[in-house]
Amino acid sequence: MDKKETSNNGIDRRGFLAGTAAAGATVILAGGASARGQAAKPKPRAPKHDDLNVGIIGVGAEGMVLLNACLKSTSKIPGLRFKGVCDIWEYRREYARRWLKSRKHIVKTYEDYKEMLADDALDLDCLIVATPDWVHAEHAIAGLEKGLDVYCEKEMSNSLAKARSMVQAAKKTGKLLQIGHQRRSNPRYIKAIEGLVLNKDIRILGRVSQAFAQWNRAVSADIGWPKKGAKPWDPRLFAKYGYDSPQKFLNWRWYKKYGGGPIVDLGSHQIDIFEWVFETTPKSVVASGGVDYYPHHEWYDNVMCLYEYDTPHGMARAFYQVQTTTSHGGYHEVFMGENGSLAISENPAVGNWVEREKHGGVPPWNPYVKAGLLQEIAAKISSGPKPKDAVLDVRLSPALPKWPLPTDLAKPFHQPHLENFFEAVRLGKKEHLNCPAELGYKTAVATLAVNEAVESQQKKVFDEKEFHA
Repeated sequence: MDKKETSNNGIDRRGFLAGTAAAGATVILAGGASARGQAAKPKPRAPKHDDLNVGIIGVGAEGMVLLNACLKSTSKIPGLRFKGVCDIWEYRREYARRWLKSRKHIVKTYEDYKEMLADDALDLDCLIVATPDWVHAEHAIAGLEKGLDVYCEKEMSNSLAKARSMVQAAKKTGKLLQIGHQRRSNPRYIKAIEGLVLNKDIRILGRVSQAFAQWNRAVSADIGWPKKGAKPWDPRLFAKYGYDSPQKFLNWRWYKKYGGGPIVDLGSHQIDIFEWVFETTPKSVVASGGVDYYPHHEWYDNVMCLYEYDTPHGMARAFYQVQTTTSHGGYHEVFMGENGSLAISENPAVGNWVEREKHGGVPPWNPYVKAGLLQEIAAKISSGPKPKDAVLDVRLSPALPKWPLPTDLAKPFHQPHLENFFEAVRLGKKEHLNCPAELGYKTAVATLAVNEAVESQQKKVFDEKEFHA
């Protein structure tokens, strides 16, 4: 990756540099020491050849999202050559093969991942794993043991034992394992969290003691077998790989053998952000959920939970909900502190602002606007005379001004995280990864515990040792 691509587009937590002037007002976006006191990013070493040879296992919906993030025509990641595609379903394999061919990537296709990994003619350097959760460990560990660096979609697994084995395999082989919590590499999240919330010289929100997040989706029908283009369901073929019906194969996220339900599929991304902002893993969680709407599913379709965090600055609590029967509010996170609040989302149309409390407690915010961390207020609150008959309702607080966050990420959401992975591969440095296996494992522990708390209807109290694989 060339210097311009790395500095402008391949931003990561370690590449985000922030400091303050003597008055603590001017934020520096390049040069100097980082917000966490880390050294500037070293120059990438030359890879063993011009292109990194990449294989992918699983080219369903998420696999194609990742391929598009790598090869989007307007902002593709340079220096990649896809060589192998594996999926147990021929319908998906052929679609991915044709899609890649249209982008000048000629690939060999495989039904069995073992055959792809055994094909030394591919000369693979990296592996992307985008299969259902229950086989993430099997596929990722096989890639690591083959000597490949691996990018694995989250959740690491629907089993903590399997997730732990992934961490141990990465340590044993010395290869890189990045987990797909892509917000960890999103430039807007990095600027907001590292540059504004956690930067010790700014801490623009003050002490953050509350958080709220949600991912709400509207009612939707299950995925059905394609009416055109796909061969009929072959019971023997799919049974070989653990699927006894097209319903479970296509809608695996709803079944306990294959996934962890919506709290894992959706909530894991945002619960991971709780840990980032609070700088610690949760102390406890209580939860309520049920199969309230889709009686033919196994996993809860609606879940609400409350975490407690014993942060470096005091106790904090975070409420999270995932709903699959309403799209109200979409998906976003809100962090509330004594001096202000931050609302943020991958979706630039939802939230993405900082709101300042009247007492403030921080310097004027114009320097942060000039530094590119915040934007000018789009419309100022009117300060004209109020009607003579206006009555102040003492139960209401006046609206607080909001400063929007920059929302100009013109890349697919997953692309910066993939860029971070491939940069780390070229550097050969695990510490360059924004979400290494150990970090992904901590989020898996916190997230999978919600299903346990729903089932037991009891408060789950964590032992700190549980978060270490």
